[in-house]
Amino acid sequence: MMSNLQDWPEPIIRVQSLSESGLPMIPDRYVKPLSDRPSSNRPENGENGDANIPIIDLTGLTDDKTELSRSTMDRISSACRDWGFFQVVNHGVSPGLMDQARETWRSFFHLPMEIKQAYANSPKTYEGYGSRLGIEKGAILDWSDYYYLHYLPLTLKDYNKWPGSPDYCREVIDEYGKELVKLGGRIMKVLSINLGLNESHLQNAFGGENIGACLRVNFYPKCPQPDLTLGLSSHSDPGGLTILLPDHEAPGLQVRKNGRWITVKPARHAFIVNIGDQIQVLSNANYKSVEHRVIVNSGMQRVSLAFFYNPKSDIPIKPVQELVSADKPALYPPMTFDEYRLFIRLNGPKGKSQVESLKSPRCH
Repeated sequence: MMSNLQDWPEPIIRVQSLSESGLPMIPDRYVKPLSDRPSSNRPENGENGDANIPIIDLTGLTDDKTELSRSTMDRISSACRDWGFFQVVNHGVSPGLMDQARETWRSFFHLPMEIKQAYANSPKTYEGYGSRLGIEKGAILDWSDYYYLHYLPLTLKDYNKWPGSPDYCREVIDEYGKELVKLGGRIMKVLSINLGLNESHLQNAFGGENIGACLRVNFYPKCPQPDLTLGLSSHSDPGGLTILLPDHEAPGLQVRKNGRWITVKPARHAFIVNIGDQIQVLSNANYKSVEHRVIVNSGMQRVSLAFFYNPKSDIPIKPVQELVSADKPALYPPMTFDEYRLFIRLNGPKGKSQVESLKSPRCH
């Protein structure tokens, strides 16, 4: 099934190398069509200058107890239905670990190229150091490099595919992953309760303890023509739940809301949480997996850590029976995450068209 994903269709060029070469213009390969460029959305952004995704205090949410106030639960529910995104503070992950993880990865991307190249990835698994998503020859590329690795299941966790430098890098990555798996589990309980389900319902639909968890660290180098390109094209996340640690130096994430792009202003030591396609499917579209993209800038490079909390890859994911009725039939057919991910990897990021194309024929 994966034999057609053995290698990239053309030689990989590291965006960081392009950026550091001091070129005054970006190569044509990175120039987006007019309709996709960030500059084409400037007027709408101005009107939404004060808009921001909800910031929610999770004090009271622990591994053992869900003691959030009704108003906090309602705010999370509204965010999942209206935005598909929210920020969380007092989430139980130490600020020191958050900063250490981000700066460890920043150091990795500033290592000499020959050290990083030892971890170069292929489209077969995407694990390692990469510079493109999707395998379409001649595709327009994004202005970013990344590193992708697995935490769970343990059968896929391979320290040899994690960077060996800088010092203590693997220990920091490991500790960060353990804390984010726990945070993901806590948030899943809240999402379940808010859907009127038993608190463990969504977690069990994901496979209980046997979930998938992986990390993609994005590196967005300085760009001489940021108005012509994107750091990451518009897409919705294919997995379950995404927990993003943004760069605290400069914003870059934009979320689509009512047809407009809102630039997220990260709160200090907050995580940005968003609903992925698998939770949209399980919730029968009560919760929305929302399009987002990343803009770049000419003055500053950025690093962000996207942690993906996913279903076990071979369990068919379909709308939860309790959320299906005569008035609202199941909107999606069963599909495993493995099947869905292959679909995405062959096509690359394509807005919201992926999950929408899966809708049962009678629901179009």
